[in-house]
Amino acid sequence: MKKAGFLVFLSLLLMLAGCSGQTSTDGQKKEAKGEKTAAISLGVATWVGYGPLWIAEEKGFFTKNGVDVTLMKMESNTDRRTALAANRIQGFASTVDTHVVSAASNVDVVQVVALDESHGGDGIVAKKEIKSLKDLKGKKVAVQTDGGASFFWFLYLLKQEGIDFKDIDAQNMTAGDAGAAFVANKVDAAVTWEPWLTKAKNTKFGSVLMTSDVSPGVITSTIAMRRDFVKENPKAVKALVKSWFEAMEFYKTNKEEALEIMGKAMGQSPAELEESLKGIRLYDEEGNKNIFGTKEQPGELHSLTKLGAEFWKEQKLIDHEPNVDELIDYSFVQ
Repeated sequence: MKKAGFLVFLSLLLMLAGCSGQTSTDGQKKEAKGEKTAAISLGVATWVGYGPLWIAEEKGFFTKNGVDVTLMKMESNTDRRTALAANRIQGFASTVDTHVVSAASNVDVVQVVALDESHGGDGIVAKKEIKSLKDLKGKKVAVQTDGGASFFWFLYLLKQEGIDFKDIDAQNMTAGDAGAAFVANKVDAAVTWEPWLTKAKNTKFGSVLMTSDVSPGVITSTIAMRRDFVKENPKAVKALVKSWFEAMEFYKTNKEEALEIMGKAMGQSPAELEESLKGIRLYDEEGNKNIFGTKEQPGELHSLTKLGAEFWKEQKLIDHEPNVDELIDYSFVQ
Protein backbone atom coordinates (compact mmCIF):
# COMPACT_ATOMS: atom_id res chain seq x y z
CA MET A 1 0.00 0.00 0.00
CA LYS A 2 2.90 2.29 0.80
CA LYS A 3 4.30 1.55 -2.62
CA ALA A 4 0.94 2.27 -4.29
CA GLY A 5 0.64 5.57 -2.40
CA PHE A 6 4.10 6.61 -3.50
CA LEU A 7 3.25 5.86 -7.12
CA VAL A 8 0.11 8.02 -6.92
CA PHE A 9 2.12 10.87 -5.38
CA LEU A 10 4.76 10.54 -8.09
CA SER A 11 2.08 10.62 -10.81
CA LEU A 12 0.64 13.85 -9.37
CA LEU A 13 4.07 15.48 -9.39
CA LEU A 14 4.59 14.52 -13.02
CA MET A 15 1.18 15.95 -13.97
CA LEU A 16 1.96 19.26 -12.26
CA ALA A 17 5.35 19.40 -13.90
CA GLY A 18 3.70 18.75 -17.27
CA CYS A 19 1.24 21.61 -16.77
CA SER A 20 4.04 23.91 -15.69
CA GLY A 21 6.09 22.97 -18.71
CA GLN A 22 3.14 23.61 -21.04
CA THR A 23 2.62 27.13 -19.65
CA SER A 24 6.29 27.93 -20.14
CA THR A 25 6.17 26.66 -23.71
CA ASP A 26 3.14 28.84 -24.50
CA GLY A 27 4.96 31.90 -23.18
CA GLN A 28 8.03 31.05 -25.23
CA LYS A 29 5.87 30.66 -28.35
CA LYS A 30 4.34 34.10 -27.82
CA GLU A 31 7.78 35.63 -27.42
CA ALA A 32 9.02 33.81 -30.53
CA LYS A 33 6.10 35.15 -32.53
CA GLY A 34 6.95 38.67 -31.40
CA GLU A 35 3.40 39.33 -30.18
CA LYS A 36 4.68 41.85 -27.65
CA THR A 37 6.87 44.81 -28.54
CA ALA A 38 8.27 47.69 -26.50
CA ALA A 39 5.91 50.50 -25.49
CA ILE A 40 6.26 53.90 -27.16
CA SER A 41 5.44 57.30 -25.69
CA LEU A 42 5.10 59.77 -28.54
CA GLY A 43 5.13 63.56 -28.16
CA VAL A 44 2.65 65.36 -30.41
CA ALA A 45 1.41 68.92 -30.83
CA THR A 46 -2.19 69.90 -31.56
CA TRP A 47 -1.74 69.99 -35.32
CA VAL A 48 -4.34 68.66 -37.76
CA GLY A 49 -1.69 66.82 -39.77
CA TYR A 50 -1.12 64.50 -36.82
CA GLY A 51 -4.82 63.62 -36.61
CA PRO A 52 -4.50 60.08 -38.04
CA LEU A 53 -2.44 59.12 -34.98
CA TRP A 54 -5.63 59.47 -32.94
CA ILE A 55 -7.46 57.32 -35.49
CA ALA A 56 -4.83 54.62 -34.93
CA GLU A 57 -5.38 54.93 -31.19
CA GLU A 58 -9.19 55.02 -31.30
CA LYS A 59 -9.58 52.17 -33.79
CA GLY A 60 -7.06 49.95 -32.03
CA PHE A 61 -4.52 49.77 -34.86
CA PHE A 62 -1.59 50.17 -32.46
CA THR A 63 -2.84 47.32 -30.28
CA LYS A 64 -3.66 45.11 -33.27
CA ASN A 65 -0.13 45.55 -34.61
CA GLY A 66 1.37 44.66 -31.23
CA VAL A 67 2.62 47.99 -29.92
CA ASP A 68 1.47 50.04 -26.93
CA VAL A 69 1.56 53.71 -28.00
CA THR A 70 0.80 56.63 -25.69
CA LEU A 71 0.14 59.94 -27.45
CA MET A 72 1.35 62.78 -25.23
CA LYS A 73 0.25 66.30 -26.17
CA MET A 74 3.26 68.58 -25.91
CA GLU A 75 2.96 71.88 -27.76
CA SER A 76 6.56 73.10 -27.39
CA ASN A 77 9.39 71.68 -29.47
CA THR A 78 11.74 72.42 -26.61
CA ASP A 79 9.60 70.39 -24.18
CA ARG A 80 9.43 67.47 -26.61
CA ARG A 81 13.17 67.55 -27.23
CA THR A 82 13.93 67.69 -23.51
CA ALA A 83 11.55 64.79 -22.83
CA LEU A 84 13.16 62.76 -25.63
CA ALA A 85 16.66 63.41 -24.32
CA ALA A 86 15.53 62.23 -20.87
CA ASN A 87 13.86 59.14 -22.44
CA ARG A 88 10.46 60.16 -21.05
CA ILE A 89 9.26 59.82 -24.64
CA GLN A 90 10.83 57.68 -27.36
CA GLY A 91 9.89 59.85 -30.31
CA PHE A 92 8.00 62.95 -31.37
CA ALA A 93 6.22 64.38 -34.37
CA SER A 94 7.51 67.64 -35.73
CA THR A 95 8.93 69.28 -38.82
CA VAL A 96 12.09 68.08 -40.51
CA ASP A 97 14.05 71.19 -39.55
CA THR A 98 13.15 70.63 -35.88
CA HIS A 99 14.66 67.15 -35.97
CA VAL A 100 17.80 68.68 -37.48
CA VAL A 101 18.08 70.95 -34.43
CA SER A 102 17.65 67.93 -32.13
CA ALA A 103 20.47 66.07 -33.87
CA ALA A 104 22.73 69.13 -33.72
CA SER A 105 21.92 69.43 -30.01
CA ASN A 106 23.33 65.94 -29.36
CA VAL A 107 19.90 64.33 -29.14
CA ASP A 108 20.51 61.33 -31.38
CA VAL A 109 17.37 60.93 -33.51
CA VAL A 110 16.35 59.31 -36.78
CA GLN A 111 13.27 59.97 -38.93
CA VAL A 112 11.14 56.87 -39.54
CA VAL A 113 7.89 58.01 -41.23
CA ALA A 114 6.51 61.14 -42.92
CA LEU A 115 3.16 62.46 -41.72
CA ASP A 116 2.17 65.53 -43.70
CA GLU A 117 3.17 68.56 -45.70
CA SER A 118 1.71 71.98 -44.96
CA HIS A 119 0.13 73.36 -48.10
CA GLY A 120 -1.76 76.31 -46.70
CA GLY A 121 -2.23 74.97 -43.17
CA ASP A 122 0.43 77.33 -41.75
CA GLY A 123 0.32 81.03 -42.34
CA ILE A 124 0.91 84.59 -41.26
CA VAL A 125 -2.09 86.48 -39.94
CA ALA A 126 -1.93 90.24 -39.68
CA LYS A 127 -4.00 93.35 -39.17
CA LYS A 128 -5.79 94.36 -42.35
CA GLU A 129 -3.61 97.43 -42.92
CA ILE A 130 -0.55 95.16 -43.25
CA LYS A 131 -0.40 94.16 -46.91
CA SER A 132 3.07 92.61 -47.34
CA LEU A 133 6.01 91.11 -45.48
CA LYS A 134 7.83 94.44 -45.71
CA ASP A 135 4.98 96.05 -43.79
CA LEU A 136 5.92 93.86 -40.81
CA LYS A 137 9.06 95.91 -40.13
CA GLY A 138 8.82 97.43 -36.67
CA LYS A 139 5.58 95.56 -35.93
CA LYS A 140 4.91 93.14 -33.07
CA VAL A 141 4.94 89.67 -34.60
CA ALA A 142 4.20 86.62 -32.46
CA VAL A 143 6.41 83.73 -33.61
CA GLN A 144 8.26 80.90 -31.90
CA THR A 145 11.89 82.03 -32.04
CA ASP A 146 13.57 78.98 -30.49
CA GLY A 147 13.23 76.87 -33.61
CA GLY A 148 10.44 74.87 -35.17
CA ALA A 149 8.29 75.06 -38.27
CA SER A 150 6.87 78.55 -37.80
CA PHE A 151 10.24 80.20 -37.25
CA PHE A 152 11.95 78.20 -39.98
CA TRP A 153 9.25 79.12 -42.50
CA PHE A 154 9.11 82.77 -41.41
CA LEU A 155 12.88 83.19 -41.73
CA TYR A 156 12.77 81.45 -45.10
CA LEU A 157 10.15 83.94 -46.36
CA LEU A 158 12.01 86.96 -44.97
CA LYS A 159 15.21 85.81 -46.65
CA GLN A 160 13.37 85.49 -49.98
CA GLU A 161 12.28 89.13 -49.61
CA GLY A 162 15.65 90.38 -48.36
CA ILE A 163 14.24 91.40 -44.97
CA ASP A 164 16.43 91.27 -41.84
CA PHE A 165 14.74 89.47 -38.96
CA LYS A 166 16.21 92.09 -36.60
CA ASP A 167 13.80 94.61 -38.13
CA ILE A 168 10.87 92.64 -36.71
CA ASP A 169 9.66 93.17 -33.13
CA ALA A 170 9.39 89.42 -32.49
CA GLN A 171 7.36 88.09 -29.56
CA ASN A 172 8.39 84.52 -28.71
CA MET A 173 5.30 82.27 -28.57
CA THR A 174 4.33 78.82 -29.73
CA ALA A 175 2.24 78.70 -32.90
CA GLY A 176 -0.96 78.10 -30.95
CA ASP A 177 -0.28 80.88 -28.45
CA ALA A 178 0.71 83.21 -31.29
CA GLY A 179 -2.64 82.68 -33.00
CA ALA A 180 -4.51 83.19 -29.73
CA ALA A 181 -2.57 86.41 -29.04
CA PHE A 182 -3.48 87.78 -32.45
CA VAL A 183 -7.17 86.94 -32.12
CA ALA A 184 -7.08 88.69 -28.73
CA ASN A 185 -5.64 91.76 -30.55
CA LYS A 186 -2.42 91.74 -28.50
CA VAL A 187 0.01 91.71 -31.45
CA ASP A 188 0.09 93.12 -34.98
CA ALA A 189 0.73 89.78 -36.67
CA ALA A 190 1.38 86.13 -35.88
CA VAL A 191 2.98 83.13 -37.52
CA THR A 192 0.55 80.34 -36.70
CA TRP A 193 -1.53 77.48 -38.09
CA GLU A 194 -5.04 76.16 -38.25
CA PRO A 195 -7.48 76.62 -36.62
CA TRP A 196 -6.05 80.07 -35.85
CA LEU A 197 -5.89 81.09 -39.50
CA THR A 198 -9.65 80.65 -39.77
CA LYS A 199 -10.25 82.34 -36.42
CA ALA A 200 -8.12 85.32 -37.48
CA LYS A 201 -10.15 85.73 -40.66
CA ASN A 202 -13.30 85.86 -38.58
CA THR A 203 -12.10 88.86 -36.54
CA LYS A 204 -13.05 92.39 -37.58
CA PHE A 205 -9.43 93.52 -37.73
CA GLY A 206 -7.50 90.54 -39.10
CA SER A 207 -6.71 88.76 -42.34
CA VAL A 208 -4.41 86.03 -43.59
CA LEU A 209 -1.36 87.66 -45.12
CA MET A 210 -0.05 84.46 -46.72
CA THR A 211 -0.08 80.71 -46.24
CA SER A 212 2.39 77.88 -46.70
CA ASP A 213 1.14 77.04 -50.20
CA VAL A 214 3.51 79.78 -51.42
CA SER A 215 6.43 77.51 -50.47
CA PRO A 216 5.51 73.86 -51.24
CA GLY A 217 7.47 71.24 -49.30
CA VAL A 218 9.25 73.60 -46.92
CA ILE A 219 7.09 72.58 -43.94
CA THR A 220 7.02 68.78 -43.81
CA SER A 221 6.39 66.78 -40.63
CA THR A 222 7.89 63.41 -39.73
CA ILE A 223 8.22 61.24 -36.65
CA ALA A 224 11.78 61.06 -35.36
CA MET A 225 12.76 58.60 -32.65
CA ARG A 226 15.71 57.97 -30.39
CA ARG A 227 18.30 56.05 -32.40
CA ASP A 228 19.04 53.65 -29.55
CA PHE A 229 15.34 52.79 -29.21
CA VAL A 230 15.00 52.18 -32.97
CA LYS A 231 18.05 49.94 -32.96
CA GLU A 232 16.82 47.90 -29.99
CA ASN A 233 13.11 47.81 -30.93
CA PRO A 234 12.69 47.65 -34.73
CA LYS A 235 9.44 45.64 -34.43
CA ALA A 236 7.85 48.35 -32.30
CA VAL A 237 8.83 51.05 -34.78
CA LYS A 238 7.58 48.97 -37.70
CA ALA A 239 4.26 48.49 -35.88
CA LEU A 240 3.98 52.24 -35.30
CA VAL A 241 4.59 53.01 -38.97
CA LYS A 242 2.18 50.28 -40.10
CA SER A 243 -0.49 51.71 -37.80
CA TRP A 244 -0.07 55.16 -39.39
CA PHE A 245 -0.57 53.65 -42.84
CA GLU A 246 -3.70 51.82 -41.69
CA ALA A 247 -5.06 55.00 -40.11
CA MET A 248 -4.53 56.78 -43.42
CA GLU A 249 -6.50 54.10 -45.25
CA PHE A 250 -9.28 54.40 -42.67
CA TYR A 251 -9.37 58.16 -43.23
CA LYS A 252 -9.80 57.63 -46.96
CA THR A 253 -12.56 55.03 -46.68
CA ASN A 254 -14.40 56.17 -43.53
CA LYS A 255 -14.07 59.93 -43.76
CA GLU A 256 -17.08 60.88 -41.62
CA GLU A 257 -16.00 58.78 -38.64
CA ALA A 258 -12.35 59.76 -39.15
CA LEU A 259 -13.24 63.46 -38.97
CA GLU A 260 -15.17 62.83 -35.75
CA ILE A 261 -12.19 61.11 -34.13
CA MET A 262 -9.62 63.65 -35.27
CA GLY A 263 -11.89 66.62 -34.52
CA LYS A 264 -12.32 65.47 -30.93
CA ALA A 265 -8.54 65.31 -30.48
CA MET A 266 -8.02 68.71 -32.11
CA GLY A 267 -10.90 70.44 -30.31
CA GLN A 268 -12.73 71.11 -33.58
CA SER A 269 -16.03 70.09 -35.08
CA PRO A 270 -15.81 67.65 -38.02
CA ALA A 271 -16.73 70.50 -40.39
CA GLU A 272 -14.01 72.77 -38.97
CA LEU A 273 -11.45 70.01 -39.16
CA GLU A 274 -12.36 69.20 -42.75
CA GLU A 275 -11.77 72.85 -43.62
CA SER A 276 -8.42 72.83 -41.80
CA LEU A 277 -7.32 69.67 -43.61
CA LYS A 278 -7.61 71.49 -46.94
CA GLY A 279 -4.35 73.21 -46.04
CA ILE A 280 -2.25 70.08 -45.72
CA ARG A 281 -1.26 66.95 -47.63
CA LEU A 282 -1.18 63.75 -45.60
CA TYR A 283 1.41 61.09 -46.47
CA ASP A 284 0.05 57.58 -46.96
CA GLU A 285 2.21 54.52 -47.60
CA GLU A 286 2.82 55.38 -51.26
CA GLY A 287 3.58 58.99 -50.40
CA ASN A 288 6.13 57.85 -47.83
CA LYS A 289 7.89 55.63 -50.32
CA ASN A 290 8.16 58.58 -52.69
CA ILE A 291 9.42 61.18 -50.20
CA PHE A 292 11.84 58.77 -48.49
CA GLY A 293 13.14 57.03 -51.58
CA THR A 294 15.91 54.59 -50.71
CA LYS A 295 19.36 54.87 -49.20
CA GLU A 296 20.80 54.36 -52.69
CA GLN A 297 18.38 56.80 -54.32
CA PRO A 298 17.14 59.24 -51.65
CA GLY A 299 13.89 61.13 -52.12
CA GLU A 300 12.92 64.71 -51.31
CA LEU A 301 13.19 64.11 -47.56
CA HIS A 302 16.97 63.96 -47.87
CA SER A 303 17.21 67.32 -49.66
CA LEU A 304 14.74 68.91 -47.21
CA THR A 305 16.76 67.65 -44.23
CA LYS A 306 19.90 69.06 -45.82
CA LEU A 307 18.15 72.41 -46.38
CA GLY A 308 17.19 72.54 -42.70
CA ALA A 309 20.76 71.80 -41.62
CA GLU A 310 22.25 74.47 -43.89
CA PHE A 311 19.63 77.06 -42.98
CA TRP A 312 19.85 76.71 -39.20
CA LYS A 313 23.65 76.75 -39.38
CA GLU A 314 23.46 79.97 -41.39
CA GLN A 315 21.07 81.45 -38.82
CA LYS A 316 23.46 80.35 -36.03
CA LEU A 317 20.72 78.39 -34.25
CA ILE A 318 23.02 75.36 -34.45
CA ASP A 319 26.82 75.40 -34.42
CA HIS A 320 27.33 72.48 -36.79
CA GLU A 321 25.43 70.58 -39.46
CA PRO A 322 24.55 67.02 -38.43
CA ASN A 323 25.14 64.16 -40.85
CA VAL A 324 22.00 64.17 -43.00
CA ASP A 325 22.48 60.53 -44.06
CA GLU A 326 22.27 59.45 -40.43
CA LEU A 327 19.04 61.38 -39.82
CA ILE A 328 16.89 59.12 -42.04
CA ASP A 329 16.04 55.43 -41.67
CA TYR A 330 14.55 54.22 -44.97
CA SER A 331 13.73 50.69 -43.81
CA PHE A 332 10.36 51.20 -42.11
CA VAL A 333 8.44 52.65 -45.05
CA GLN A 334 9.62 50.22 -47.70
